Amino acid sequence: MITHLQGQFTQVTPAYVVVDCHGVGYCLHISLYTFEKIKDQKSGLLFTHLSIKEDGHTLFGFVDEAERNLFRQLILVNGVGANTARMMLSNLNPGELYNAIVNGNVGLLKSIKGIGEKTAQRIVIDLQSKLSKEGLNGEISMPATPGNANQRMAMDALVTLGFNRVAVEKTLTKLNLQNHNTEDIIKQALKVL
Repeated sequence: MITHLQGQFTQVTPAYVVVDCHGVGYCLHISLYTFEKIKDQKSGLLFTHLSIKEDGHTLFGFVDEAERNLFRQLILVNGVGANTARMMLSNLNPGELYNAIVNGNVGLLKSIKGIGEKTAQRIVIDLQSKLSKEGLNGEISMPATPGNANQRMAMDALVTLGFNRVAVEKTLTKLNLQNHNTEDIIKQALKVL
């Protein structure tokens, strides 16, 4: 399976990107979230998911692993296909979608085109507890700033120690230790957890 592609972006549109990898162009279907992150880039690395159906093979591209993991969770839900999952990630960024599912916000999920009441409820029922326990790589709630690299490393360390990812995420958000090193962040979080 193709797990990621790195190369030149020869074509970038809101619906897809063509990645040239040593002379071979791969068309990756993307969400608006990924488009916003890569629209000004000439090259880069995108994580992928290959969808195989009887009528064809489709590659989906994601700017980060957290978005891909959420996509993969969504397509496991009965009634949510790859295009529906991509639509959901185009309407809400991964953090908003993750929080909507974990908090059981059926109304927000229903506001996405193509998602009805039953599908929204099924998504919450199927994924709420799983996402609450696992989180999504710690990248979901924290924006990408230089100080957050230390927070992500601290989060990974705390989860490895056995703490619940969502609890760790909430604690780190509450403590707001943007300019601290990883060791200090872990020490402060351990006092609270």
